[in-house]
Amino acid sequence: MSATTSPSGNPSGRASVPPYGPAGARPTGRPVAPGGPGRPGGPGDRGRSYRGGRPRPRWGRIALVAGGVVLLLALIGGIYAVNYVNGIDNDLKRTDAFAGISSGRPAKTVDGAFNILLVGSDSRDPDAKEDQANAWRADTLMIMHVPADHKSAQLVSIPRDLWVVVPSGNNAPCSSGSRAKINASFAFGGLPRAVRTVECLTGVRLDHVMAIDFGGFKEVTDALGGVDLRVDQTITSIHKPHRVFKKGMMHMNGAQALDWVRQRKQFARGDFARMQHQQEFLKALMDKAASTGTLTSPGKLDDFLTAVAAAVTVDQDFSLKDMVLQFRSLRGDNLTFLTSPNKGSETISGQSVVVSDREKALALYQAMAADRMDEWMAANPVKKNT
Repeated sequence: MSATTSPSGNPSGRASVPPYGPAGARPTGRPVAPGGPGRPGGPGDRGRSYRGGRPRPRWGRIALVAGGVVLLLALIGGIYAVNYVNGIDNDLKRTDAFAGISSGRPAKTVDGAFNILLVGSDSRDPDAKEDQANAWRADTLMIMHVPADHKSAQLVSIPRDLWVVVPSGNNAPCSSGSRAKINASFAFGGLPRAVRTVECLTGVRLDHVMAIDFGGFKEVTDALGGVDLRVDQTITSIHKPHRVFKKGMMHMNGAQALDWVRQRKQFARGDFARMQHQQEFLKALMDKAASTGTLTSPGKLDDFLTAVAAAVTVDQDFSLKDMVLQFRSLRGDNLTFLTSPNKGSETISGQSVVVSDREKALALYQAMAADRMDEWMAANPVKKNT
């Protein structure tokens, strides 16, 4: 998390993501946002010591589970599944993720296509009140773009240290505010400010938001009986009980998988290696659900969806039933994982930050906004995780 002091006077720079925004319906204004993509940017760093002066573990990787939840539901199908999920839909925790964002939003130009902001949180209390300081902390942001035909999805990870302009208010012009790591947007104005910041950075309209608590990571994975993940080098976890991850394929339960996707210091590529491991985890989660009959067994499905419902918080308009219907033809092979174009790390204002590649980011996010990701990927071949 950035050390930037928030307007509320919180000097810690740690993100606070309250799950409930001010009362009121989600605004419907849709004027085109000023500014647009290509601004330098970056999620915030925690900067809080947990042992030996090192930054405390970051839990935000868990946003991937939220994406997995949405995509796994695509595999369910059938009248029974729709009715069953409809019941769970009514029990989901909800938040006004778009509170106060009533103007300057990117226009929704393509019917059928939509974008979901996935947020990783280390909160243990999704029902914490908005004014409860540091009730939520988040340091992973990812945009999941679903084209109008709903036959594929592209997931773009936004590095938490991306250097961006954080607007001065949820309804303020994109050019206002101050520069900080993108994760500092939570400390400045909670989840709605993060939404506003991402929309200003990318010029992409966000249609839905899904946040997941790290505690749900273990439960969701265990509900599937664990996952098989590729360990690219032997390491010892920096967290108790200091598990050893040996090079090669490993079967991991929820606690092990959570530990694995938190590791970064042991890798030369740092956070970028960790983002790769997150992406590999998501695909493994989907493959496991599809190959073991979880989604066709009432008992297994109940356990899985119960764990999912307990772990996620969604925006007020999010419909699990709609997602099931829209994602019926989506499969793991139709996923493409990307990272927001950047030039790597630089030191700015005494902070190590990730600097956006303005030209490449502009091209990517313009393609996303126009639902032309297939054209962008044809011109910029992406190696899919296997």
